[in-house]
Amino acid sequence: MQGDLSNMDPIELLNIIHRGEDSKHQFKKDITSPDSLAAEMVAFSNGTGGKIFIGVDDDGTIIGLSPKDIQRLNQLISNTASQNVKPAINPITENVKIDNSLVVMIVDISGGINRPYQDHNGIFWVKSGSDKRKVSSREEIQRLFQKSNLIHADELPVQGVTVTDLDVDYFAAFFQKRLGKAIEQEQLSLPKILENMNLLREDKLTISGTLLFAKTPQFKLPAFIVKAMAFDSLDLSTNQYLDSRNIEGKLADVFQQTVSFIIANLHHIQGSQGINSVGTPEIPRESIEELVANALIHRDYFVSDSICVFVFRDRVEIINPGHLPNNLTIENIKSGNSNMRNPTLASFANYLIPYRGIGSGIIRALSKYPHIEFIDNREKNLFKVTLKRIQQVI
Repeated sequence: MQGDLSNMDPIELLNIIHRGEDSKHQFKKDITSPDSLAAEMVAFSNGTGGKIFIGVDDDGTIIGLSPKDIQRLNQLISNTASQNVKPAINPITENVKIDNSLVVMIVDISGGINRPYQDHNGIFWVKSGSDKRKVSSREEIQRLFQKSNLIHADELPVQGVTVTDLDVDYFAAFFQKRLGKAIEQEQLSLPKILENMNLLREDKLTISGTLLFAKTPQFKLPAFIVKAMAFDSLDLSTNQYLDSRNIEGKLADVFQQTVSFIIANLHHIQGSQGINSVGTPEIPRESIEELVANALIHRDYFVSDSICVFVFRDRVEIINPGHLPNNLTIENIKSGNSNMRNPTLASFANYLIPYRGIGSGIIRALSKYPHIEFIDNREKNLFKVTLKRIQQVI
């Protein structure tokens, strides 16, 4: 664990200290408590990693460490990393000498590959700016597990929703389309079929099973709807709207109604079409379909909130609960990268709505209509798509 004394240049160290603490660099005058050290290690491990500088006061004053301090700290770090952090981690230490007298120990902690991490008291810690905080809410703990693909929201059972809530005829038609045979030909019982498809768990329909196939999904999942509003304005400051709906039902119905709502509130361009034609929407239907499908399938179902669709005079906004998962960025998704946040929902959706599930939806939407902007707001935990209305209709 002990690193080379000369890996970090003293000038580089001084520059980091001069900039002050941030989410990647933490200063400690000294550390004596294994619990305090474990909390710092857990927070860095649950994020993208970082460094603890020991021998530096909070205000950036360099105190330095004695040889005995370094020996004691190495033992403390080793024991804490193996015994007080679960699962165990392997930090690297490095000692940097400044002005031939003051020594600062740097503890380098990588972003963990076995997330989520917790301390020996069962507490999950995450970075919050230059500080750390406990993760206490059930939803946030679930998201930590989700990031490591240990749990997916769409596979969680929904309390109070059982096989009796299933729209059996609708599911049977889906089963026939997907497998090419009637459900009656299957040798297994209906509950076993649903269980094998990750649509039933603990005798309850999962979130996927409920959203896709329940008779009334929003009876137990009231937040998972689309709130749609159209305004003859540029923002939400007005209380006058042209159209407003709470769109609910099975996922396929929500998809169709949401697309229809947006198109109904857009201008339609006649172009070269005949006088009796309804015209072409100013924003191509294909782009709208791709973005609505992505919103419904890739939203964060650990967040009990609704998708919002706003049609303004100059743009259309689709606002999704949950920022982009893991290390995905806007540039990534524009290049076709994807991260399957809701794998069960995604695997069945292409039999019910125009969705291909191979990371190409954003590319297709942009190819049909390049006037689209994306905002990944991690602070507010949302993802917003804006389609600009550029057609000038006379």
